[in-house]
This record gives sequence, C-alpha cells and structure tokens, in this order.
Amino acid sequence: MPYLQLDVNGHDSAEQKKRLAAKMGETYASMMSVDIRRISVAIRELGAGGVWRIAEPDGEPLPVSVMMLDIRKGRPPELRMALAKALCALCVEILGLREDRLNVEFTQHSGDEMYHPSLGGFSPEWQPGER
Repeated sequence: MPYLQLDVNGHDSAEQKKRLAAKMGETYASMMSVDIRRISVAIRELGAGGVWRIAEPDGEPLPVSVMMLDIRKGRPPELRMALAKALCALCVEILGLREDRLNVEFTQHSGDEMYHPSLGGFSPEWQPGER
C-alpha cells in the first residue's frame, strides 16, 4: 500500500495508462513522502456505462470516473486535498477525463494492514517528515 485505483468508462492505450501510473506514483511518493516501491496503481476500464453518478437531484445518471486511494492514516486533510487535486490534474492531462466528473475517495489504514514481502513485511505507521 498505498493502492491508487481509478475506475473509468473509456478505453485508453497501454502507453497512456503506463504514463498515468508512473506520474501518479511519482506524485504520490513526492507529496506523501513515501517510498515509491510501496505504491501500486490500478486503472480499471469498466467500459461504456460502467461508472455513473447522479449529479443533479432528479437528474439522469452521468458517466463518471472514481479514484479510490487506500493510504496509511495520519496525513492532514490539506495534504490529502492537494494530492487529490494533483492526481485529478494528471487524469485530465493524460486521459482527457473531465474534472467535474471525477471523484476521489480516501480509505485510511494503519501500517499493519499493508503487507509488502519485498520490503520486509508490514508498513510502518506514517510519521510526519517520513521518507
């Protein structure tokens, strides 16, 4: 962990998804002060009609994208908001997603809920200034 997941309706090239995954990982590692080797990125193409949101009361469902970020708990809300904005900007730039149809949700975990065999086991608890 962290596990960055993006669900989209459309289809994009493997190169675009690879580029987005790299940029998301670099951005996350830099902003959240984490070892980039801990980051996994999933870009799930659910196809036309795969993700919907009702944006207006009594409105019709609209096709949207949703980003779920499973992270270690402890980061302040201002940092999480800055990260969400930065990751949304990458999705707009690289995949052409509409910002007004992109949601970001955080799920925060303790370090012992994230196991990395190649990095020695459980993740440590997040500490300010960590690298």
